[in-house]
Amino acid sequence: MVSVKFDQQVENGLRESGLAHPMKMEDGILDDDGRHKRTGTVWTAFAHIVTACIGAGVLSLAWAMSQLGWLAGICILLIFSSISLLTANLLADSYRSPDPITGKRNYSYMEAVESILGGTMYLFCGWILYGTLATCAVGYTITTAKSLVAIQKSNCNRKNGGNAACKFSIYPHILGFGVVEIMLSQIPNFHKLTWLSTIAAIMSFGYTSIGIALSILKIANGDRGKASVVGAEVGASDKVWRMFAATGDIAFACTYVQVLMDIQDTLKSSEAESENKVMKKASMLGVSTMTTLFMMCGCLGYAAFGDHAPENLLTGFAYNREVFWVTDLANLFIVVHLVGAYQLFSQPVFRVVELWASRKWPESGFINTNHQISIFGNKIRFNVNFFKVSWRTSFVAAASVIAMALPFFTDMLALLGAVEYWPIVVYFPVEMHIKQYKIGKATKKWIGFQLLSVMCLLVSFASAAGAIQGLLKGLHSFQPFKTKD
Repeated sequence: MVSVKFDQQVENGLRESGLAHPMKMEDGILDDDGRHKRTGTVWTAFAHIVTACIGAGVLSLAWAMSQLGWLAGICILLIFSSISLLTANLLADSYRSPDPITGKRNYSYMEAVESILGGTMYLFCGWILYGTLATCAVGYTITTAKSLVAIQKSNCNRKNGGNAACKFSIYPHILGFGVVEIMLSQIPNFHKLTWLSTIAAIMSFGYTSIGIALSILKIANGDRGKASVVGAEVGASDKVWRMFAATGDIAFACTYVQVLMDIQDTLKSSEAESENKVMKKASMLGVSTMTTLFMMCGCLGYAAFGDHAPENLLTGFAYNREVFWVTDLANLFIVVHLVGAYQLFSQPVFRVVELWASRKWPESGFINTNHQISIFGNKIRFNVNFFKVSWRTSFVAAASVIAMALPFFTDMLALLGAVEYWPIVVYFPVEMHIKQYKIGKATKKWIGFQLLSVMCLLVSFASAAGAIQGLLKGLHSFQPFKTKD
């Protein structure tokens, strides 16, 4: 075992001054900032985007449509997809600043905010952004466990009949998922996630296609529900809360800017095509694909089940003995997808803590020393950093414990998503664009951006109100470490 230690601050200084390994830079081994040559393309970025935004939440869109009705549901979906594409393109220009093509690289969302808007906004952004990304790990853990339980229940009902009392604990699945994520969390950084995102993206297309196909089959058999322009007919008070929650579901499902800067930092650039141009192409492909799948899944699911569409489209087919294996396959696809999505949202959290620790204790061998380990007679070699291993393992373990203690945490995630949506998805991209391009106050463009920001702020408030109601219901039936599905 060989130990290799480096001073992070010295290395960063060389990179920023352009003096890091000049011969290697000339040979094309390193980029202009002294880091290893980036190799990402529009298609690898597309895979990351699909993994980030086409998640298990797509299966709730039929329910959202049933609460809003045809007219409002379709309009809201198109509006928030367009907002997602707009703010993603604005943020793509902030990867380099002050000039979006030749300026200094900002390696993360937080660094872009600090570079363009200043330190106060930097801290505000960091707490919201990384707090939300960290809690996604808990939500993904719970969702994965529930998908695995759904497979168990499907097999139990098939063997013992639909009325059988099939109850299973989610906790063994949470522990198993945690072990898998501990191993995958040792992937060095976001740049090494392409293969995992590609697999996860394929899984996204898989379970979404199954939901669409089963909906079409149900409609073709004439077994369709009652759908209307105004949606489900319920009491006025419930209708308002449900519309708030449905709008939030659609808005949050369309977002991926939380990891956009990390995705863009993987892209290679050339004189003909800068990173922001490549990222905009990937965003156009990603959002177009996302919108098409969301529209098909939401509309066909609503047409199939009508006003009684389930919150998870697959559960509507769970007791159909003819297609049980298809729903089991879809749930398996969800599990594999979430394995990758977990890393996509956790790697930025790993990075920011490790960078902070390296700057805080630059002389610490535990934090800054990589140990080269050889196995099978030096045939396989890899580097191990004990701080990274312990920190990442602790993070996954903590997320797993919280998932077991608070199984209603998905309602809390809806609240956190509402809190995060306006500042992260809209406010910061808009304000950075205004500052970067020096857009004057009271101009038509400035007024348009402010109206967009205010509208999305109101959506965040409304969605937060709906999420709080769901969270309160979860608390009433809360029993820690006693949940079975």
